[in-house]
Amino acid sequence: MSTIDSQVVLDFFALVVGGGLVGSLLLVIPGPAGDRLREILIDAAALVAVGATAGSLYLSESVGLVPCELCWFQRIAMYPLAVILPLARFRGDRAVVPYALALGLLGLAISVYHVQLQLFPEQSSFCEAANPCSNTLAKAFGTFSIPQLSMACFALVVILMTSALRQTRKVI
Repeated sequence: MSTIDSQVVLDFFALVVGGGLVGSLLLVIPGPAGDRLREILIDAAALVAVGATAGSLYLSESVGLVPCELCWFQRIAMYPLAVILPLARFRGDRAVVPYALALGLLGLAISVYHVQLQLFPEQSSFCEAANPCSNTLAKAFGTFSIPQLSMACFALVVILMTSALRQTRKVI
């Protein structure tokens, strides 16, 4: 796949993630739109996790971008979400929410650290010299790095799972 095609895919992914973050604002709005979103919290988080997993695999396997160590740690937090959230959705199992929230918070913390490393690359890093974590290999719309997109995905999962946890506690 050409660089132009991979850039279009990265830009599309950024639009979807940004739309999800904006859409999550509906959770605080009373009314039918917020009510409908509250009904599909696990579904939405599952889509985010599956999309982020597919995106990371596409970037490494099709485009050939080699993930740094922090990217691998973020994958370790996201990939299980791409399995457990759809399974929980199909089983109707809301008990997954605290576990998904924990993985989301872990991935969010790692991605925040990764983003600040990219913003301030003069820091020492435990990443390898041949593939430093401060590298910016690709940017969506020439602005958003892959770790920033990862951070947005984890933030969205955390928002959705926090809302699902609050909703579950109201029912009990």
